[in-house]
Amino acid sequence: MNKAVNDGVWSGSWVAERLGVRLEGDDELTGMLGLALRRNPKRAHLLVSNVLGKHVPQSPSVVYGAGFALGRRVRELLGAEEAARAVVLGYAETATGLGHSVADGVGLAPYLHSTRRPVAGVARAGGFEESHSHATSHLLLPEDPALLVGDGPLVLVDDEFSTGNTVLNTVRDLHERYPRRRYVVVALVDMRSAADAGRLAEFAGEIGARVDLVAAATGTVRLPEGVLEKGQELVARYEAESAGAGGLSSAAPSGPVAQFPAPPNSGVAAETGREGNAPGSGPAAEAGREGNAPGSGPAAEAGREGNAPGSGLAIEAGQESNPLGARGTARSAPTGPQPEDERTHPHVTQVDLHWPPGLPDGGRHGFTPAHRTHLEDTLPAMTARLVEALPKSARRVLVLGFEELMYAPLRLARELEQVAEGVEVRYSTTTRSPVLAVDDPGYAIRTRLVFPAHDAPADGPGERYAYNVAGAGFDAVIAVVDSVADTPELHAPDGLLARLSAHAPQVLLAVVPSYVPGPLALPERHPMLPEPLRGPAFSSYAPEEVGWLLQDLSDVTLEAPTEEREEAIQSGGAHYAESLPVEYQPSEQYQELFQTALAESAARLAQAAGAVTEIVLAERSPRPVLVSLARAGTPVGVLMRRWAQFRHGLELPHYAVSIVRGRGIDANALRWLAAHHDPRDVVFVDGWTGKGAITRELTAAIREFEASDGITGFDPEIAVLADPGSCVRTYGTREDYLIPSACLNSTVSGLISRTVLRADLVGPNDYHGAKFYRELAGADVSVAFLDAVSARFAEVVDAVDATAKELLSGDREPTWEGWAAVERISEEYGIHDVNLVKPGVGETTRVLLRRVPWKILARAGAGADLDHVRLLAEQRGVPVEEVAELPYTCVGLIHPKYTRGATGADGRAVNL
Repeated sequence: MNKAVNDGVWSGSWVAERLGVRLEGDDELTGMLGLALRRNPKRAHLLVSNVLGKHVPQSPSVVYGAGFALGRRVRELLGAEEAARAVVLGYAETATGLGHSVADGVGLAPYLHSTRRPVAGVARAGGFEESHSHATSHLLLPEDPALLVGDGPLVLVDDEFSTGNTVLNTVRDLHERYPRRRYVVVALVDMRSAADAGRLAEFAGEIGARVDLVAAATGTVRLPEGVLEKGQELVARYEAESAGAGGLSSAAPSGPVAQFPAPPNSGVAAETGREGNAPGSGPAAEAGREGNAPGSGPAAEAGREGNAPGSGLAIEAGQESNPLGARGTARSAPTGPQPEDERTHPHVTQVDLHWPPGLPDGGRHGFTPAHRTHLEDTLPAMTARLVEALPKSARRVLVLGFEELMYAPLRLARELEQVAEGVEVRYSTTTRSPVLAVDDPGYAIRTRLVFPAHDAPADGPGERYAYNVAGAGFDAVIAVVDSVADTPELHAPDGLLARLSAHAPQVLLAVVPSYVPGPLALPERHPMLPEPLRGPAFSSYAPEEVGWLLQDLSDVTLEAPTEEREEAIQSGGAHYAESLPVEYQPSEQYQELFQTALAESAARLAQAAGAVTEIVLAERSPRPVLVSLARAGTPVGVLMRRWAQFRHGLELPHYAVSIVRGRGIDANALRWLAAHHDPRDVVFVDGWTGKGAITRELTAAIREFEASDGITGFDPEIAVLADPGSCVRTYGTREDYLIPSACLNSTVSGLISRTVLRADLVGPNDYHGAKFYRELAGADVSVAFLDAVSARFAEVVDAVDATAKELLSGDREPTWEGWAAVERISEEYGIHDVNLVKPGVGETTRVLLRRVPWKILARAGAGADLDHVRLLAEQRGVPVEEVAELPYTCVGLIHPKYTRGATGADGRAVNL
């Protein structure tokens, strides 16, 4: 049941045999589509999707997954940067949920769907006609008039792409108002003829835009001559036979039997016999009773009296209520503003979802990435309320959406499916599309419920439908409507809730507030942030290697003598990020040491870079956005990007941002990232961990940013080459060894200084600053370092695979043993300030290059990894003390009581 192929019978065979309609194309077509007939003067046949969640109840994971997968394909087609500039537009009513799911797959794209519901006070931004539809006018009503403005790609999503006329009409209308260079058309199935495909290509040439097509399956509908007339005749004959057969059943347990079909706009509701049961062979269709033997129920049971078995005639029996007896245990609940005695039903329970205020119920007026993350955060709690309201005995549950309201019910259904153990969850929605119901395994619409419209539609009252619900054996139905549709008609004796109650022992009603934009009052927005700086104008890296989300302070004098800075920092008179140390100019001996260290460690670095990248791809995102913490993380981010390109052919976006201990991460950089990428794809990168201070800083900063901006999704877990402090889960190694990029300052980091955050230079809407030391180009080894490591990629592939496999299967939970060691050392050496203890080879090197060192603690027996440390210590007159029990290869201690007057202005002989 509820499959396009049932017991070996394709659910399009009934129509195909009678009308000669054929589907030709991909093998997946008959699994994805069935056929039905409808009352429509323009097209008699209907392609019924098995994965759309409209006419056929389906697993919500299948429905959502189909749209999400299409969105991922669009993202791959466009590339991450173009995808971040895209806008997704879905078609009402059928594709509103599909389009929203595609937008989720694309990532950061805002979403809008067309609507047939005019909304007072919201200006129309466009519209178009759907030529084959029973209700043609589509309105575009975005809350933000600028949503459709811009040159980013427009992604148009529909369930089927049959002739291309709807897309042509849409693009024609929108291109006149909001011209752009690229469109992507997305559909579950592309059923165009060759001639229709050619028309779209010609149209794209006319408007000078590129139009791509993404579809899950491709084929063609072969229609014989005169099929429209034959289809209309067949529909009329079956409707007449249904009406005649329905008249034979004169009694129903609680209401009159409606003729099939009900007169147009009469408001009379009707329903069909059970789906999936041969006439007379299955459980009684009357009121959805499972326990009545065939023929033992009242005469109204499916209206089958007088019908020969196997006739396939679906009869509708309208009922006011469901006499469920002991099975009807649901409590009554009033809904809406009407008096309780007029708004209740004996088998309907209302569930208050506690839908978040201000969160749109869908994309009618636009749905932004911030809305998406807000919904993700609140879905579990809302679903928990549904689980609590469901009867414990429920094993088969339908979540039924309402016309254009498809996405919110779908997400609730998918969450319910994941958390409700032992419960089979299905999802579908009501519709305004009239379709003939025929109880035959070879027909896609086996049953239908008919009920009056309940949202005061602009085109007047009329019938609405729910297909394949009656007789499907659901223990409970959760009806999800918006507040505009929570009207007396919904609760009337012939309304939707009564119809559902006749076929399920429990009906739950969840009302989602219908989002209506108020007078446009744009929130205060941060000024437009500039695009990232790139080489060669800023840094010696190639422009594609990294984009710097920084402001250029190259013309500002920021350097101060190391000793002067240290005194100001320790006295509390200045923060370390308010100035820069004078760049260390390596001696010839030190440069030789760097080159030797690089040659000896290049393969080890390549293996670590490859391993951490593989872990990121496996656990974090298949298309991660690398965001290095400037500046130590930047060379590592470039190496990870190079590995992803070398091994997987991926061109990953890579940026560098500033984070400052005690001040947090650059919030403006996060805002730019959130505006251009999905925050969930962002992976923060650093070179190594010491005691884990930056890890903690980033976690706190992201939490603060979420609270201030309402943007969620950024994961503060840092990916590093080396994690000797056991502070993170994503790393290439936990060994404490020399990473040559720690040996130098800007000359191994693209000639970029460490970052600067000073109030007189960096305003509230500015990126943090940094300098580009162009004058040091002669000593620059930044690209040489990267090339030396990436040249070893090919020889470490097997080692990377083995390392990544071992790490992915092992226990990588942080132990924070490094932090504990730092606290112990701080106390043992009388420092009493963990910020002055810098563990690990990289951090110790920084102490010697930038700060006023007091002592270096070296693990007894440490070898060549410390050659550069010993040389720097000798040049600065700093003692190196060997320690037997040391969790790091070395630890640098900053002088805890430094003043120039007490210890000498040169900072060499530093003693307590």
